[in-house]
Amino acid sequence: MRHKTMPFAVEVVVSRLARFVISLTLLAGVMFSGLVHPAQLREYRKLTRDYRLNHIAVVGDSYTTGTDLGGQGSRAWTSRAFQRLGQQGMRIAASVQAEGRAGYGVPGDHGSIFEDLTARATKPDETLVVFFGSRNDQGVPPDLLAAKARGTYDLARRFAPRARFLVIGPPWPTADVPPAMLQIRDVLFAAAQQTGAAWVDPIAEHWFVNRPDLIGPDGVHPNDAGHAYLADMIAPLIGTQLVR
Repeated sequence: MRHKTMPFAVEVVVSRLARFVISLTLLAGVMFSGLVHPAQLREYRKLTRDYRLNHIAVVGDSYTTGTDLGGQGSRAWTSRAFQRLGQQGMRIAASVQAEGRAGYGVPGDHGSIFEDLTARATKPDETLVVFFGSRNDQGVPPDLLAAKARGTYDLARRFAPRARFLVIGPPWPTADVPPAMLQIRDVLFAAAQQTGAAWVDPIAEHWFVNRPDLIGPDGVHPNDAGHAYLADMIAPLIGTQLVR
């Protein structure tokens, strides 16, 4: 009996199919032998960048503006903190209004108190409003300071009804904190609680304590290293408010 020969085209197809099946078998054997893990064949990375634009207003004193001793321009803690958050995938649009010697109840170098700075910094689309300070409120009667703080927060709430608030009390660079500073801290804490703001206490957390290398020769204002330190402390606080 004569056997029919397979057409050449069919024979080529069968041959290629056989090689393909053999290749799959070998690949499966290698994978299950532990030489190649399936995840190594194709790796997917989770998309972590937040494409929302976060509008942030910052109100503060000379610890935020920077001084001749440090923290001016790109060396300010605000610039450093926002750059760091941007590197983490957060898009930031910031408005910073700060004035040397200003406080909630004490006018600064240009006659502004925190309420004036808040009016200039805060817009309706703010995601977060940050208040930082102020040691300059020494000498302001507690009742007046409380009223000024509440008035500042109420104004910010009217301007930015959907924003979160982060209130950072005044820092003190040494462990021997004057009673007047503790009183300011306590008044601001109570006002922050009343408005539902997140509260941070640099005095209780010993910011700058035993770190004279972070403070300028005047013993008061942070140098450039001190502003980098502030960015290290404050950037995570802002980041936590943005991802809530």
